[in-house]
Amino acid sequence: MRKHRTKEETIKASAHLEERSSPGPLAAICVGYFMVILDTMVVSVALPDLSRSLHAGTTELQWIVDAYSLVFAALLLSTGALGDRRGSKSIYQTGMAIFILSSLASGFAPTAAFLVIARCIQGAGAALAVPSSLSLLQAAYPDTATRRKAFGIWGAVAGIAAGAGPIVGGALVSGLGWRSVFFLNVPIGALGLILAARWLPSTPRRDHGLDPTGQIAMVICLAGLTIALIEMGSLGLDSPLVAGSLTAFVLGGVTFVIAEYRVGNPMLPMSLFASTTFSSANIVGLLINLGFYGELFVMSLYLQQIRGFTPLLAGAALTPELAMAVIGSTISGRVMARLGPRIPMLFGLGLGGAGLTSLIVASAHSPYQLLIPGLMATGLGMSLVMPAATAAVMEAAPPERSGLASGALNAARQVGGVIGVALLGSFIANRATFLVGLRAGMLVAGGVFLLAAAVTVVFVEQT
Repeated sequence: MRKHRTKEETIKASAHLEERSSPGPLAAICVGYFMVILDTMVVSVALPDLSRSLHAGTTELQWIVDAYSLVFAALLLSTGALGDRRGSKSIYQTGMAIFILSSLASGFAPTAAFLVIARCIQGAGAALAVPSSLSLLQAAYPDTATRRKAFGIWGAVAGIAAGAGPIVGGALVSGLGWRSVFFLNVPIGALGLILAARWLPSTPRRDHGLDPTGQIAMVICLAGLTIALIEMGSLGLDSPLVAGSLTAFVLGGVTFVIAEYRVGNPMLPMSLFASTTFSSANIVGLLINLGFYGELFVMSLYLQQIRGFTPLLAGAALTPELAMAVIGSTISGRVMARLGPRIPMLFGLGLGGAGLTSLIVASAHSPYQLLIPGLMATGLGMSLVMPAATAAVMEAAPPERSGLASGALNAARQVGGVIGVALLGSFIANRATFLVGLRAGMLVAGGVFLLAAAVTVVFVEQT
C-alpha cells in the first residue's frame, strides 16, 4: 500500500477540492433559476397589457399562466429521473436551450392560442432544467453545511428574481410592450449556458428506467384538474366540460398511484414517502405555491384593473412583498446551516399566513399603505419557507434518488401554483364580484399557509 501521494496526485486532489468548493457551479445554476423565476414574475405584471393586445379574457390569461406551470409540473418527475439516467448536466443544458427558444416564440406570438402553446414548450424546458439543477447543486457541494448555505443562496437568488420581476416587468411593458418580457430571457439564458459549460460537474448515470404509464396518468390527472378549476369560474360546476375534467383528474390520479406500485421502474417510487419529512415537505411545497402564486395573480390584476395602476406602478406596488423575499431567503439559509430546516419553515409559514389573510382589507379605494404590511409579511414568510423545504426534501432522500426527489418537490410546487392561479382566478372571473372574490381568495391563501404550518409541526423532523 502506498503511503505517500505523488506530486501529480497532490495537485489533482487540490484542484478537485477547489472545484468542489468553488462558487462557479452555484453561479451557473443560479443564473438559470433566476431566469425561470424572473419569467414568472414579469409575466404576471404583463397580463393586462397582454390581454388588450391579444384580446384575451380572464380565462385566457389563466391559461397563459397555467399552461407553463401545468407542463412544468406534469413532466418534472420524468425529467428528474431522466437527469439521473442520462446525466444531469446534459439534461440541464438541453432544458435551458429549449426555454430560450420557446421564450423567443412567446415574444413573437400573434394570438393567445399561439402563446399558450409556446408557454407549454417553455414549461417543458423548465422541467428539464430545474430538477437537474438541484441534483447538480447536491453533487457540487457534498458537505452538509456548505450545501445548506448553497441552498440558501439559491433561494436568495429566487427572491432577488421575484423582487426584481415586477419592477423589471413593469418597466419593460411600459416602455417596450409585453413581448419584451419574453425576449429578456434570451441574453440571461445564453449567459447561463456559457457558465454551465464551464462550471457544472458531471454526475454519474443511474438507470431508473422509464414509466410511460405513470407519465400519461400524471398528465391526464393534472390537465383534468387545471381545466376544471379554470373553466368552472365561467361555466359553473354543472358544465359537462368541468364534470368531465374532474372525472379525468380522479381517474388519472388513481391510475398514477396504482402504476407507481406495480411498474418495475416507477417515475415516483412510493418508497420515498416512507420518510415523513420527505412527504410533509412536499406537501408544504404544494401549499405555499398555491397561496403565493394565487395571491400574486389576483393582486396583479387587482392593482391594474380595479385600482387603475400602470404596469410600472403595479410592479412598484408589489415590490415590498417581493423585496422581502431577498432578505428572507438569505436568513433562511443561515438559520438552516445552524438549526436545520424546521425552524425557518415554521416561522415563515406563520408569518406568511398572517400576511395573506390581512390582504382582505383591499378595496377599490382603500389606501395602498394598508396593504404594505401584509405584502411584506407574505414575501418574507414565503422566502423563509422555500429554501428550507427544499433542503428538507433533498436531505431526506437517498443521494442516488436526488433527481427524483428534486422532481417530486418541484412538481408539488408547480401543482400548487397551477391550483392557486386556477382556483383564486376563478373567484375573480366575474368583474362585478371581483373584490368579494379577492377577499375569499386571500382567506384561502392564508389558510393553506397555516395548514402547511400544522403539517410541519407534526411531521417534519428536526435535523
